[in-house]
Amino acid sequence: MRTAGLVALLMLLPLGALPAAAHATLDKSDPPVGSTVATAPRALTLTFTQNLEPAFSTIEVRDDRGARVDTARAEVDPGNRRILRIGLRALSPGRYTVRWRVLSVDTHKTEGSFAFRVGR
Repeated sequence: MRTAGLVALLMLLPLGALPAAAHATLDKSDPPVGSTVATAPRALTLTFTQNLEPAFSTIEVRDDRGARVDTARAEVDPGNRRILRIGLRALSPGRYTVRWRVLSVDTHKTEGSFAFRVGR
């Protein structure tokens, strides 16, 4: 009986050494999630918890009418593949919605959205 328990324990030990599979989640953004900024940003920067696959990672920024206000070219930073950024057109005061979709290097897809405001 004791030998069977020891064998079962030894069989389970390698499972503890496996890396935990996780998804790339949004760690921070500039401008920050839910913030109000006095000056319109010229770019939006998102930082994730894992490296991203550039070909499958996107951002869209839309105004309250639903019009896109980004440059339609999101890029992963070559020096830090956890950072995804996109240029912005001149933003008027108002509310903007950010939608992002990323594929991390571990092949997990994640997506999300948040808003920020320009002006008061």
